[in-house]
Amino acid sequence: MNIAVIGSGTMGSGIAQIAATHNCPTVLYDINKEALEKSKEKLEKILNRLIEKGRIDESQKNNIQQNIKYSYDLNDFKDASLVIEAIIENLDIKKKVFHDVESIVSPDCIIASNTSSLSITSLAGSLRKPERFIGLHFFNPAPLMKLVEIIPALQTADHITSTARTLIDGWGKTTVLVKDTPGFIVNKVARPFYSEAIKIHEETGLSPMQIDEALKTLGGFRMGPFELTDYIGHDVNYVVTETVWKAFYYDPRYTPSFSQKRLVEAGYLGRKSGRGFYNYKEENESKEDLADANVMKPYVDRIIIMLINEAADTLFKRIATKGDIDLAMTKGVNYPKGLFRWADEIGIQECVDQMDALYKEYHSDRYRCSPILRKMASQNQSFFA
Repeated sequence: MNIAVIGSGTMGSGIAQIAATHNCPTVLYDINKEALEKSKEKLEKILNRLIEKGRIDESQKNNIQQNIKYSYDLNDFKDASLVIEAIIENLDIKKKVFHDVESIVSPDCIIASNTSSLSITSLAGSLRKPERFIGLHFFNPAPLMKLVEIIPALQTADHITSTARTLIDGWGKTTVLVKDTPGFIVNKVARPFYSEAIKIHEETGLSPMQIDEALKTLGGFRMGPFELTDYIGHDVNYVVTETVWKAFYYDPRYTPSFSQKRLVEAGYLGRKSGRGFYNYKEENESKEDLADANVMKPYVDRIIIMLINEAADTLFKRIATKGDIDLAMTKGVNYPKGLFRWADEIGIQECVDQMDALYKEYHSDRYRCSPILRKMASQNQSFFA
């Protein structure tokens, strides 16, 4: 299958690498010639490292490189069977690109977006044939992260969904099927990991390092929320939070934080700018004294319970299946265990009690307990037998 990718940034280049590795002739397009050249140089370095590690040989490297054509001419898409867009998260810009692409590709070509938060149905509406459109949400870095969220638009034809999913499965990815809802699975369910941690930081004065270390040592997470948002980039993470918040009609569960907004306004975007919640320009920045585990455990529990509640709400709204939600959170953001299995370990009634205690303390709908948890607790049920 001939693949075309729009955007030669980190994500677009990664998707092109995956396609080319699986012997798909691939066109990588960007309007910026310099960006294309950087993408080509970066792939050379990546492939050389894979050779050093014994993952590929010189012949495989050459084959991958030969499978990618770097282009700044959209007309090179004329033979594409699948086009995947991976550019800036701007609805109007994406719609304009899809309008231009549709005038070039064949009537049977599948057109897809890698958006992490925008409406797939709205994007599909920009096409003359919206039934050919679908969301394919890869995670960064795309060649390494196993998960891809498959998001049909309201208009997407069933055969488009099955064709796209079969292809991505064939690329060695783990796919989950998601209803077109703001944030899909991962970026909806993961919001409390960031936002509740920032709220605790704002309210208690506990440092980002203290909260990060507690979530790693007590919660088993690979990265804490502050170092993770610094890695993602606050310009990206904040926009996703704000987009989800607005798309859910300003639901207080997704309210962005002023602390993160101020970082964006200051240009403190995280690792890529040298400063975010942490200062990366100070090479010898000393580690702070970590807070006592007994002090930190209630805060770690609070974040975990909020994550479980958000996962339960996602299931309650039939956005995805129980299995796909747990799979998405372990494969997409490397959580130590699925949130529903975690809920079973804690006990559903205990989850409800902790949510109700938070609601009693704050009297905010941010802490409303999911109806599915309350119902399960009343019937003494668990997610898994």
